[in-house]
Amino acid sequence: MTPPIRIERTYDAPVETIWELWTTPRGIEAWWSPDGFTTEVTALDLEPGGELVYTMTASAPEQVEFMRGAGMPLSTESRKRFTEVEAPSRLAYSSLADFIPDVEPYEFMTTVEFTPADAGTHVVMTIGAMHDETWTQRLVAGRENELDNLASLLANR
Repeated sequence: MTPPIRIERTYDAPVETIWELWTTPRGIEAWWSPDGFTTEVTALDLEPGGELVYTMTASAPEQVEFMRGAGMPLSTESRKRFTEVEAPSRLAYSSLADFIPDVEPYEFMTTVEFTPADAGTHVVMTIGAMHDETWTQRLVAGRENELDNLASLLANR
């Protein structure tokens, strides 16, 4: 079994700002999706057992072509169930992977830790592997791109 993947970033913003961008519909919609996709939050209950529900839609031509070529819909509804919410230092959630052609739905875990640092906030994201290496690599690439988008959002504020 593939061990969890760890991604780290340090942002030039206080922990409270990063927490808000990670835990509010407006914040999530501003950066959560990888390049070429948009995100719309439809439900957010930020407590253990609560859910984040959002729709991610391919919007750029390259992503639209990839999704169609993979036999996937252009929009997918995603669900995350919070297992830990410790404002403003830690989030943990289970993600439902129910959008992969010919693969039975399953869940994988993500934990995010937010720590004050000299330069702002240090973020450590630990992600459980998906069902195979290809999909795990796609997940990591998407999360890294999203975290880069968060950095761009902060830089343009």
